[in-house]
Amino acid sequence: MDGKLFGEVFVTLLVIVDPPGMMPIFLALTGPLSARDRNRAAWQAVALALGVIVIFAVAGQTLLDYLHVDLPALQAAGGLLLVLVALELLTGKADDPSQQTTSNIALVPLGTPLLAGPGAIVATMLFVQQADGLPDYTAIAAAIVAVMLAVWVVLRFSGGIVKVLRPGGIEVLTRIAGLLLAAIAVQLIADAVAAFVTQYVNMG
Repeated sequence: MDGKLFGEVFVTLLVIVDPPGMMPIFLALTGPLSARDRNRAAWQAVALALGVIVIFAVAGQTLLDYLHVDLPALQAAGGLLLVLVALELLTGKADDPSQQTTSNIALVPLGTPLLAGPGAIVATMLFVQQADGLPDYTAIAAAIVAVMLAVWVVLRFSGGIVKVLRPGGIEVLTRIAGLLLAAIAVQLIADAVAAFVTQYVNMG
């Protein structure tokens, strides 16, 4: 296994996924849930993200080509999805436990597009395209699993922060997380628009 490539993939994906930055959003979305449900949401989100990244690593380009979808379109779709979640957090609709089920939160938006977002998917696809032989593929696979384990550890032990924050603190955190999420969403959409413009200018 190529240790240098492992380190490169691990650091790249860790920066993109950003577990510490994910924590306030995770806590905001799972704040009303019990500790058991929060832990379940953490592993479900990580398992889904791992599955999505692996699928795109193996067959991403083929899938996008078959559907005639460009990567910027995927990016814009992820951004629009995050805008909806951000609005819920900012308006307080996400605070209502009756509106939430653990698996729903874990799958969307935590699993995708937050953990397995356009950035992580594109980075993984690029690494796979540049890989040469089994040692490279092994290093990429090991790095993806290591990043997801790191994310799971951060989310799994974020429950202690909930106890410290209390409901009032979580409400403040929810609004901040909504704002951060809205900013991430706008950036994703802006990057997608810029990529589309560049693409069509180059075609012209």
